[in-house]
Amino acid sequence: FAVCFSYRSCAIMAAVKEYELANPPSDGIAAVEFAPDSASLLVASWDFTLRLYDPYTNSERYRMKHQAPVLDCCFADGSHAVSASVDRSLRWHDLSAGTSVGLGTHEKAVKCVNYIKSSGAVASASWDATLRTWDPRAPGKETGTYRLPDKAYTMDAVGNRLVVGTAGRHVLVYDIRNMSEPEQRRESSLKYQTRCIRCFPNGAGYALSSIEGRVSIEYFDPSEAVQKKKYAFKCHRRNEGGVDTVYPVNAIAFHPGYGTFATGGCDGTVNVWDGENRKRLTQFSQYPTSIASISFSSDNALVAIASSYTYEEGEKEHPADSIFVRYLTDTDVKPRPKKQA
Repeated sequence: FAVCFSYRSCAIMAAVKEYELANPPSDGIAAVEFAPDSASLLVASWDFTLRLYDPYTNSERYRMKHQAPVLDCCFADGSHAVSASVDRSLRWHDLSAGTSVGLGTHEKAVKCVNYIKSSGAVASASWDATLRTWDPRAPGKETGTYRLPDKAYTMDAVGNRLVVGTAGRHVLVYDIRNMSEPEQRRESSLKYQTRCIRCFPNGAGYALSSIEGRVSIEYFDPSEAVQKKKYAFKCHRRNEGGVDTVYPVNAIAFHPGYGTFATGGCDGTVNVWDGENRKRLTQFSQYPTSIASISFSSDNALVAIASSYTYEEGEKEHPADSIFVRYLTDTDVKPRPKKQA
């Protein structure tokens, strides 16, 4: 892989389409997330660590260790982040100072964490079937607890909405200004277990993926006219020797500039989709193993891809866990004009 030591070598790296990050985690990669205002990249791992990388210099800038695997992470701003762990804890990190403090705890592993920009709160969802909110200005101060129908699998936020997907194919949509009851209670349009939910950048809805090689496109507006626009499609499938193999879709990420989105599956591929026109734009080259997480940088220039076996086939020998950073072109992510009839 290419390593960048100067602005000149960064330009050389840009000529390289894709490279691996140096010094990746030593166990499964649970989540990757770019900062909201830079190319800094957070990585949560089953090796108990939260790490911060600078992709342009291919270097690790920060590392903190939990007492158990780290299942999720998010930025609050460019210099603060939150991590969620199997050790039941949330930690608040000052990345500039290189310090962290306990933010709160659940009764079981914390599966998901999001920073709510509009309110300055942190939301966490757990295998203990609760959603909780926290004030990072007062570590340890829980500001709300909300019962979920089952253990949490995935969560995302946009504007004043927070969307949680749980076991049992439940989807709950909250208005964070009044979380006493969900704004909407839904059942997934897909027949099998939910893996990932990510909200549209424009706040109109969300994409949801399942273990059965499908993605659904959903809208918040309950009106009949808008609900007619929702749809689902098959992806991350292979036909080999006349036999169809269907793979879980572990990851979804929206491009912040164009609103197109990428999906990553246990087939080791990343596809980029134009949801508006219902077309696949591109498929990146095959990765060594399952895609566990994907994130686009805020400047639209990079995508980080976690290639990390997710144990969908149980314990077996598998390729090393890796994080690939890819330089994007418009060909990769820009919607194409509709052909005139």
